[in-house]
Amino acid sequence: MIISLGGQAGSGKSTIAQRLADALHYSYYDIGALRRHMALEQGITLAELNKQGETNPESDLIVDKYQENLGKKSDNFVVTGRTSWHFIPHSLKIFLAVDVAEGARRIMTDQNHRSQGEAFSSLEEAITALKQREESDKLRYQKYFQIDVYDKSNYNLYLDTTHLNKDEVFERVYNYIQDKLRVK
Repeated sequence: MIISLGGQAGSGKSTIAQRLADALHYSYYDIGALRRHMALEQGITLAELNKQGETNPESDLIVDKYQENLGKKSDNFVVTGRTSWHFIPHSLKIFLAVDVAEGARRIMTDQNHRSQGEAFSSLEEAITALKQREESDKLRYQKYFQIDVYDKSNYNLYLDTTHLNKDEVFERVYNYIQDKLRVK
């Protein structure tokens, strides 16, 4: 089984995906980390890479082709990425939503985000940056792929994590996956 896990920034998708991969003994792939690495290699921020992507699809196409090939050649893995459900259509599609202010708070307190260039000086700055990222994502994905990654109907499970802790989110997602595995 392939599990594609998308979601809003700060929703917990990377944390939950890593825990799922460990619990299921699956491989784990993080498309957002690939994009952040691409940005760092160019000496720019992820926001700047996304802005470039609004007129030049190259950075999106590289990671999207990567995950499309991954879905054709591999099985039993968890992948996080906003477009993973689209490029691996036979995956079990999960989306984690979060209120933008809560997502911003989570990102501001997460060491992984800070070490990957997402350090904000205030909650307001973080909220503004997350809103801009989401708008850039919407623009790029609609322009290049004619998809809306925030449309609930694209997913098998859509879960709002705003008022849930990591363990509660993991338990709900893991139990959902276990039910799907039993049906298989």
